[in-house]
Amino acid sequence: MIDRLRLQNFKAFAALDLAVAPLTLLSGINAVGKSTVLQSLAVLRQSFDAGTLADDGLLLNGELVDLGTGQDLLHEDYRTSDGELQIAISLSADGHEYRWSMRYSREADLLHIDDQPPPRTYDVALFRRGFQYLRADRVVPAVSYPKSYENAIRRGFLGATGEHTFNYLRFHQDDHLPDATTTHPDAASSSLLDQVTAWMQQLCPGVNLRVNDLEGTDLVRLNYGFFGTAGISSTNRYRPTNVGFGLTYVLPVVVACLTVEPGSVILLENPEAHLHPRGQTLMGRLASLTAARGVQIFMESHSDHVLNGVRLAVKQSVLDTADVALQYFERSASDEVTSTRPMVGPDGMLSVWPDGFFDEWDHSLDDLLS
Repeated sequence: MIDRLRLQNFKAFAALDLAVAPLTLLSGINAVGKSTVLQSLAVLRQSFDAGTLADDGLLLNGELVDLGTGQDLLHEDYRTSDGELQIAISLSADGHEYRWSMRYSREADLLHIDDQPPPRTYDVALFRRGFQYLRADRVVPAVSYPKSYENAIRRGFLGATGEHTFNYLRFHQDDHLPDATTTHPDAASSSLLDQVTAWMQQLCPGVNLRVNDLEGTDLVRLNYGFFGTAGISSTNRYRPTNVGFGLTYVLPVVVACLTVEPGSVILLENPEAHLHPRGQTLMGRLASLTAARGVQIFMESHSDHVLNGVRLAVKQSVLDTADVALQYFERSASDEVTSTRPMVGPDGMLSVWPDGFFDEWDHSLDDLLS
């Protein structure tokens, strides 16, 4: 499991040394580097999947992220101590240090590595099967979705926007999930579809799902029912475009958390998007339960409700205090981005509450009462 991430000359950061944990929650105002942290991990995985990491270098544009060229990646022409323009990503994991130092090239989208990592690099959880990255620009409600056997079935990959979630769910809906912290006690059975349905009903009471193959096409269709049983007994079915964004937008997150293998890594951007506050808190709890079964989660969020879901999970002993790393990013007047780590105590309380760290409610309440 990764316990430290270091970035040098990488986008928002001249230098970053970040302590991470089984569940790492990244927060801060817009444009302070939260997504950059996730992208640094995603671009390593992207390069590994493309086969360039070992022999060629860092592939900036691909299936997971599109970062542009070396010019877009470089942090304001910051130079290393020896005057060289280099971009570096370092990981500390399982007692080993791994570093990828790339030679800067202004117009290249493949940055060549100076010092080749040893073969054991590929034992890092980031490169194992089960990896998922769900970006903030996830798939939207649609009439149908792609049916890719390669991605959804052979690789088990839900897609960076979650576009393969629906075919994955169609193919695996009758698979029985092992008993785990993410098992929902109110589900009709341990099947994937029943488990997903039970979690989705926490967000929208009575909802159920049906995913069908559109025979003769490379498409699958998702629809929703309400107050039926697992999508079978509902009288009226509704296409996602007539239900709203929230359910479809969060479905990839729920499926990822329920199906990811222990020892794998999930990157989640804004799991709370389009959700009611109760649903946002639930996303914090589901992420915590997923981390508790041996999955490492890096999560970016602007929601104090997601934070509270994590804090409650610690208070309820789902996670130990050491299993959570809260990282708050802020930009100084000199344009330097720094991070602060509030610690979560066993009671769910925080050791420090930096100015700007999920405190807008308090400021607004002060203004209302003044």
